[in-house]
Amino acid sequence: MKGFGCGVRGLLSRLAAGAVVACLAAAGASAQSTGAASPEPIETLSDAWRLALAHDQSLAAASAQTEGARASERAARGARWPTLEAGAGYTRLDASPALDVATSGGQLFHSAPLFQNDQFVSGSVQLKLPLYAGGQISAGIQAAHAAATAAGADERTTLAQLKLEVAHSYVAVLRARRALAAAQSSATSLAAHARDVQQMYDRELVAKSDLLAARVALANAEQARQRASNAVKLAEAAYNRRLGEPLERTPALDEHLPVDAGLAELEFSALLSRALSSRSELNGQQARADSLRASSRAELGNALPRVGLTGAYTHLDNQFLDRQNISSVGIGFTWSVFDGGQARNRAAALASEGRAAERRLEDLRSVIELQVRQAWLDVQDARARVHSSEAVIAQAQENLRATRELYGAGMGTNTQVLEAVSLQVDAVSNRDNALLDESLSELELARAVGSL
Repeated sequence: MKGFGCGVRGLLSRLAAGAVVACLAAAGASAQSTGAASPEPIETLSDAWRLALAHDQSLAAASAQTEGARASERAARGARWPTLEAGAGYTRLDASPALDVATSGGQLFHSAPLFQNDQFVSGSVQLKLPLYAGGQISAGIQAAHAAATAAGADERTTLAQLKLEVAHSYVAVLRARRALAAAQSSATSLAAHARDVQQMYDRELVAKSDLLAARVALANAEQARQRASNAVKLAEAAYNRRLGEPLERTPALDEHLPVDAGLAELEFSALLSRALSSRSELNGQQARADSLRASSRAELGNALPRVGLTGAYTHLDNQFLDRQNISSVGIGFTWSVFDGGQARNRAAALASEGRAAERRLEDLRSVIELQVRQAWLDVQDARARVHSSEAVIAQAQENLRATRELYGAGMGTNTQVLEAVSLQVDAVSNRDNALLDESLSELELARAVGSL
């Protein structure tokens, strides 16, 4: 009996040593997987955003569209200013005409050729100023301004969405690395257990089925570790592509995300009110509706009269007129009395598109309300999971310790030990996922209310 007690104590000592080795190996693997060996400095989520903003092509395209819309607005405003046109020409004739005045009694007067050497040079400078355009110019300016506002709102939307996508990629790397650490810890713990079972089997203390079950569990854990390692590489490659960095880079990431934890403490009504007043998608959709309505009014201006002031200076080489330089000023009037209903129908089409944009705006408000509610509930859920997972980890660790002691004393089964290891790994994984989900859901809530 004394020998049996010594054997049990020796076995427990080996199990404890194996557990210590497993913890140390897991800690070392976790440090390695999080980039501790990388010479690069710690990279924060703010650094990731800065890199992504500098390299993302969709954001660059949105910025170019905004600049184009602003240029279109400047062009629309330029329609109010006078236009100055200059022209010149050289003409060669086969024979210069002459003035020939004749009456019934015969030829009265025949002049010399109008143009010397059968050629002449002409030039003119003309200044035009619109006085009245049926409201087309002012409506066009309003439409262009609203379109520029919509383009700017789209750019801000693209920026916020890009930051959220980068945050998802960032968290995906952290999640994959923690999963790898858990898989490595499981494999290390099961390897130590398999060695102990082998020793017990050699001493004929356990059945061969225990040894086979331990080896199968270890093999499964090694496969899980390999899959987790591959998942880390894929997550890092996707993250690097988002930032415009080499895909094989192993970044050292800061696990503390810059989140506004107090945002979820607000009442849902306050969050919704903030979202409806801050979301750039709403501002952009409203601006598009305004632009379409203004464009409709501009089209109607084509059916109204137009009045313009014109001033000109003309030069014409000739030998007949008493002067070659002529200045003039005048007022012009044009009116397209009938165009087959083109202007009216184009205006009606734009007005219909404007009403459709307003309907989409109402639908977008309900979508945003759903996004805010979902993000707010996700934060509450993640926080509850974090709170419960902390106690579960302690219980799983104590369960694993007690199960190993019972098995070593011959009062437990190998299956109970394997299940305890699995429960302990699941508890740690659930805690890690809950922590990451809490930070990510808080970022999604900030995006939902327009604060990201």
